[in-house]
Amino acid sequence: MKKFITFLVISILVLTFSIGGVAQQKFLAIATGGTGGTYYPLGGALAQLLSNQVEGLIVTAQTTGASIANCNLIARHQIETAFSQANTTYWSYTATGLQAGQQPITNLRGIASLYPETIHIVATKASGVKTIYDLKGKRVGVGAPNSGTEADARIILNAHGLTYDDMSVDYLDFNEVADRLIDGQIDAGFVTAGYPTSSIINIATIRDLVIVPVDREVSEKLIEEIPYYGLTEIPAGMYKGLDEPVLSLATPALWIGDSQLDPTLVYKMTKALWENVDILAIVHAQGKNITLDTALSGMAIPLHPGAELYYKEIGLIK
Repeated sequence: MKKFITFLVISILVLTFSIGGVAQQKFLAIATGGTGGTYYPLGGALAQLLSNQVEGLIVTAQTTGASIANCNLIARHQIETAFSQANTTYWSYTATGLQAGQQPITNLRGIASLYPETIHIVATKASGVKTIYDLKGKRVGVGAPNSGTEADARIILNAHGLTYDDMSVDYLDFNEVADRLIDGQIDAGFVTAGYPTSSIINIATIRDLVIVPVDREVSEKLIEEIPYYGLTEIPAGMYKGLDEPVLSLATPALWIGDSQLDPTLVYKMTKALWENVDILAIVHAQGKNITLDTALSGMAIPLHPGAELYYKEIGLIK
């Protein structure tokens, strides 16, 4: 009988400690984008990195409609952290630009600037599209609704004197753009992602494609008005059939979070990212562009106090 009671007491203690251990675990998610872009594979890699390096933390990456949708998820406290373009993040925080008239999302906080997102304008050779002006009268995929890509498409077209009324517009995510270009259902599409991006690789394996350049003079004026954009080139050979560099626009991708997140946790996550950032380069080519030198580039919203503490600790900010 005594042995039984002793066994029962030990069992209760083990169960108590086990429940306590589970209760101490923190579950957190990163809102990314569609599976055909760069957000999702890098988000998955970051989630695994954080789960491995921050004790008691389990992180998952979730597919979403990307930038604006991600900001809205944080606004409603439905997700803890997210990837988002710098421009759309700022517009969401201030209710300006393409988010003018919306409720400002004041609980957005910055954790890190990651890498430049390049705006690809992709067309099939069969479409005859060679310049951005050739999109007039064509069938164009402009990005998923409430995505940063759709915001980019609208802004870049307007800068070049074009509007959605000048073409037949479809609101499509990266994979849908790829599928419809392959099937010949659209002539061109916008994809904002770090190169190389899987959806465009998929197109190039089946169809002859064209990466459409932006106009340099027009783009330089746009950058003066919206400093979160910058000129870049998609290198020759990045995609099958791309024989020469293509002039494009880019905007930084940010890792952002809810202001309600525990500062100690955000400090640990920020520290884990930068002390293990080399892991991300193994997963995706853009991983090598995630560096401390540009950790605050394009960060036009307040830093989360936890991230700010880390950057002060290493001397990046005073």
